[in-house]
Amino acid sequence: MQDLEIYVRDLDPARLTAWLEANFDQLLVPLTPFGNKPGLYKGEGRYDDGLVRITVYAEAFGKRFSSVVLESENLPWNTDLDCARSAWRVLETEIRCSQGEWQEGDPVEEEKWWRLDGRGENLVVWN
Repeated sequence: MQDLEIYVRDLDPARLTAWLEANFDQLLVPLTPFGNKPGLYKGEGRYDDGLVRITVYAEAFGKRFSSVVLESENLPWNTDLDCARSAWRVLETEIRCSQGEWQEGDPVEEEKWWRLDGRGENLVVWN
C-alpha cells in the first residue's frame, strides 16, 4: 500500500475536488465529513483499476494547513513531492510535504519540508 501526504495552505475544497477529478479515473465518493471528528473528511477515487482512499484533516498543522492523504496500491505519483507539484499547479496555494528522510528519533525541530509556492521549491524548517 502506497500512501502520499501533502499539506495544503488555506485549502479550497472546490479546487481540491477539481484536482482529484483531473488525476483519478473517477471520483467515486466525494469528500464528505466523517464521523464525529470536526474537520475530518473522507472520499474514494479510482485510479488504474484500483481504489484510492482519500482523507483530509482540516487544520492539521496549525490553523492554515490541511493534510491530504491518498492511499492506494497505485497512484498517479511516486513521491510526496511529485504529488505536491501536481497539487500546486491546480490549487494555486502553498503546498508542503515531507522530504522523506526523517526517521523516528530524529529531532523534529531540525526536520526539513518541501515548500512549493510562488517563490519556487525550497527545503524549509516548518516554523
